[in-house]
Amino acid sequence: MHIPIPNYKEAGQGPSVVCIHGSASSSAQWRPLMERLSHRFRLIAPDLYGHGGTLPWPDHRGMFVDDEVNLLEPVFQMASDRFHLVGHSWGGAIALKAALRYLPRLRSLVLFEPALWSLLIANEPSSIATREIQINHDETQRLMDAGHYARAGEYFIDYWIGPGTWERMTEARRSAFATSMRAASPEWHASFHETTPLAAFASVEVPCLLLSGMKSTAPARAMTGLLSSVLPQAKIEELKDIGHMGPVTHPEVINSAIERFLLKVSEYQPDTLA
Repeated sequence: MHIPIPNYKEAGQGPSVVCIHGSASSSAQWRPLMERLSHRFRLIAPDLYGHGGTLPWPDHRGMFVDDEVNLLEPVFQMASDRFHLVGHSWGGAIALKAALRYLPRLRSLVLFEPALWSLLIANEPSSIATREIQINHDETQRLMDAGHYARAGEYFIDYWIGPGTWERMTEARRSAFATSMRAASPEWHASFHETTPLAAFASVEVPCLLLSGMKSTAPARAMTGLLSSVLPQAKIEELKDIGHMGPVTHPEVINSAIERFLLKVSEYQPDTLA
């Protein structure tokens, strides 16, 4: 299969930080972080399949997480010999798989509620959180299969941010969001069909910051708990009044936490290692 070149944004100089956005978003969600850190770090933020300026996933087969990691290979090659990795939601799921592949080059890992739902299903099959994400998947997929992308967008955004969010959006924003939902179907497939077991991530022995919103959904918070049990150097930071879309809705809070972590890690990993 031909793999397109991903669109990306880049800013700054110094140790590289690769930032991977979540579903129904784009590299633009990391613009405030890039502005905040570009005096100290080199930030690279790619667009995933079907988002921003990157071509959509072809429909010939279901997508897997490794397909997104393969897409981003040019971005990882652009990064310095050792780099930091940041991922939000679906981007967090991709960051986890990329961490396994690029572990010898990885300096640190920042994850905001990774959406790798296969881990939740495999490890907590009867939990309320697992049932909730399965219902969310089924309803969103049903609407998308019927071509109702605006209704799927409304269901999606009201679940992940809060009831009434869709109604408060401008018509232009709704239209853009509905279009971005076309990429959600292959992402759901990848997230639910990943076969890597939870135990595999015990090999990611680098400093790791797990960010979680105290107002987030049950599945998102459950994922953070699962990963904290296996990532050897994980530190959890719970953020008050923040939900799952925190990097979009509260960038100043999230980016401040990321900045503190990266600067602390960099104290023990001099720039000469970049």
